[in-house]
Amino acid sequence: MENNSEMNKISHRRKEREEAFLLVFERMFKDDEVDEVFESAVDARDAEISNFTKILVNGVYNNIETIDAEIEKNLKSWKKNRISRVVLTLLRIAVYEILFMDNIPMSVSISESVQLCKKYASDKDASFLNGVLGSVARSHEKKNGEE
Repeated sequence: MENNSEMNKISHRRKEREEAFLLVFERMFKDDEVDEVFESAVDARDAEISNFTKILVNGVYNNIETIDAEIEKNLKSWKKNRISRVVLTLLRIAVYEILFMDNIPMSVSISESVQLCKKYASDKDASFLNGVLGSVARSHEKKNGEE
């Protein structure tokens, strides 16, 4: 029973992350406030927006400069403007989790982002995303180890 309950929790969290991905991605094309994006998603597609999803979306946009700076710092021979919007969106969510959500293991944030990337982009994109997030995680661990 415990394993089944744990699997349901993981599956539920994955759906919440996916909804956050869709909302952050959608907002890249609009100047709407985050609450308007939530409303629009509920109206247009009956989206279920959980508290965790709201935390992720608001967290990304409340910390976008810090997140983007961290992404850029960990890109090897790339510029942020060359990354697809799908990959950039997934990077932003995972980097938010790594930097600001200590209760989520970094490996989980990375793994979930890679899985979503495989669904919405390509295996090559997923490999790129995994590499960047691995670099972010190592950098974050080193910084926290020195403090």
